[in-house]
Amino acid sequence: MTELKKNCKYAMIVPTSMGTRLTPVNQQPFHCSDTFKMQATSAESNVASISSFLGLPVKVLTAFVKGSPISHYIKDNIRSRRMDFEGPEFDQDSPWGYRHQINMADSGCGMRGPRVHNDRAGEVGRLLSVEHFDLDRIFAQDGAQIVHLSGLIAALSPKTGQFCLDIARKAKENGSLISFDLNHRASFWKGRESELAAIFDEIAGKSDILIGNEEDFQLCLGIEGPKAGGEGLDEKIDSFKEMISRVKQNYPDAGIFANTLREVISANQHKWGAIATDGSDWEVIEPRPIGVLDRIGGGDGFVGGLLYGVLKGWDIHNSARFGWATGALATTMLTDYAQPADEEQVWSIWSGNARVKR
Repeated sequence: MTELKKNCKYAMIVPTSMGTRLTPVNQQPFHCSDTFKMQATSAESNVASISSFLGLPVKVLTAFVKGSPISHYIKDNIRSRRMDFEGPEFDQDSPWGYRHQINMADSGCGMRGPRVHNDRAGEVGRLLSVEHFDLDRIFAQDGAQIVHLSGLIAALSPKTGQFCLDIARKAKENGSLISFDLNHRASFWKGRESELAAIFDEIAGKSDILIGNEEDFQLCLGIEGPKAGGEGLDEKIDSFKEMISRVKQNYPDAGIFANTLREVISANQHKWGAIATDGSDWEVIEPRPIGVLDRIGGGDGFVGGLLYGVLKGWDIHNSARFGWATGALATTMLTDYAQPADEEQVWSIWSGNARVKR
């Protein structure tokens, strides 16, 4: 496993664009609902929540709208997740100016799958830039063991792409491990393919941990994907291993690679698995049935658990298993981030022990 920097103030730092999620109550479809639950959310803060709820120091780098009640709400939520935060406050400018993104997502039910609509018009996070942060203080003085970056932020705008590049360079310079979840989104890349390919290539080249599915590696990094053909799990695993070997050749500094496996039976029942390697050992978790209350955030839960294992110094086997369990935990919660009570709860999920604890 990769070596962690010592004497850091933070176990993990995540750059992100915080927003809100609106979810209909009682698993109803969005378009015919009139009552909604609102929560503060972002993929990257969802990842970091695993470590923060389990007692590790975490910091969020983000942007806010000055004087906005939504910004107030988001700050309170970040504090409730036991995380520090830092970021500039931008004037709304006008009623048509800046705001936080809105994620409109129902949970699905039975054979009706979830539907997600993102409204990112005027998103304040698109303004994120290193000119608003003292990176020498953050990474040289305070320090972070892991910096987790996401392709969602890297592709959000030209400014955020440069922001992620600058953070990756500074983090690498100061000995932080870099985790990069590729998270390809076709709508973000449209018309910007060459620009974003160069940004993603440099970040991946500095990364110690690379996370993504076969399409992510192909579309973000231009890596040849798995061969078409075999439908069995063994054939898929072998094809994935071949692809990872190609990724490793292109990005030799990366030491850990991971991906989840998901088979959807219904909105409320999935088969959930994962593949991870540290370059020598492989952990292959064959998909197992899990109950699903809300699938949104399960993948982030896996990444958060995997990174928690790295921070704790666990081997690839235990890190991946813990990630599988925190991903499964996230799908049982109405928030799209998992809130583990303790490590024991997570390991009980891994072992299949759902008995009452008194």
